[in-house]
Amino acid sequence: MWQRIKNFFLDSETIFWARLQSFIGVLATVLVAIEPTMIAPYLPPAWVPAWFIFNGFATEYLRKRRAADLRPQDRDPDYSGAS
Repeated sequence: MWQRIKNFFLDSETIFWARLQSFIGVLATVLVAIEPTMIAPYLPPAWVPAWFIFNGFATEYLRKRRAADLRPQDRDPDYSGAS
């Protein structure tokens, strides 16, 4: 079962995080469209900046965790401009 879930997200935490954010966004949009005060108890306005900060850190962590090209390597930097 777990392998099927991982395969659905192409074995990527970043894709999972993006799809989770999309789902939460759609759900919040529907709730606000139905009744704008429904979402206020779950996400008070004071928490919105904290959510964006957490979201940024989580996205960066998940991206760097999977990307070999973003990991520090034991070599001198290449300043030649060639990739």
